[in-house]
Parts: sequence; structure tokens; C-alpha cells
Amino acid sequence: MDLFEKAVAVFWEQWGNKDNYNFYYDCISHSCKTTDEIPRFYIAVKDERIIGTYAMLRNDLNSRQDLYPWLACLYVDPAYRGQEIGSKLLQHSLFETSKKGFKKLYLTTDLDGYYEKYGWDHLTEAYGVSGESIKVYAKGTE
Repeated sequence: MDLFEKAVAVFWEQWGNKDNYNFYYDCISHSCKTTDEIPRFYIAVKDERIIGTYAMLRNDLNSRQDLYPWLACLYVDPAYRGQEIGSKLLQHSLFETSKKGFKKLYLTTDLDGYYEKYGWDHLTEAYGVSGESIKVYAKGTE
């Protein structure tokens, strides 16, 4: 349970705001209890410290609800950047996606060049809940 609390805190600190800790706690808690393949939240741990995260979700709060699963919350602790942790998390996400029977994994980002260097393809644009356009990327699991 100690690691669970730490994981919620890391996801919330990186992706949340002062008002939505309970959102992250509830999402992660229920993902641990469901028998469905998604949602799932993953952590990378070194010496009992969480050094990276990602999530696999049904939807990443965008208009393309016909596409799933979504990679979200990819994060690497700044002290561990440059050590290919992000690359390993991306590889793990594709492995898990394939293992769950999905042929593609999707993500949205405002980054330029990061995912392309790992073979992700810019697929289309989607719209976020505030109406802004967001780049959608996809990568096959085979």
C-alpha cells in the first residue's frame, strides 16, 4: 500500500492540479481492482523510488473516442533522464498493449520530434475538451 500511495502522488504531482488528487486516487485504485484490460497505471521503480510512469487508458480526454487504448502520463524523473528510461517505458507499453490483444496504441502530445524518433506515426488531429487541436500518434504492436 505504501508504493500505491507513492504512485498516486507521482501521477498527481506530474499531471494533476490542486483540486483533483481524488480523481487520480480513484482512477488508479479502480484500475487495480478491475478485471478489464484497461485502464492500467504502470510505474518504473529503482531502489524503492518511482522513477517513471505511464498509463494505458480507454480515452485520453479527446474527441477521438473511436480510438483506444491510449498511452498517457509518460514521465521520467529528471534525475534519470538521458538513461533511456522513456524508451523502455514506451517499449513496455507496446508489449503490454499487444499482450492485451490490441493491435495499436495511441497517444496525444504537443511535443515535436520525441515520439517520432521511436517510430510513432502522426496519425491525425483530435480536439481536447477545451476545443484545442491536439496531435494524435499511433504505433502498431506487431
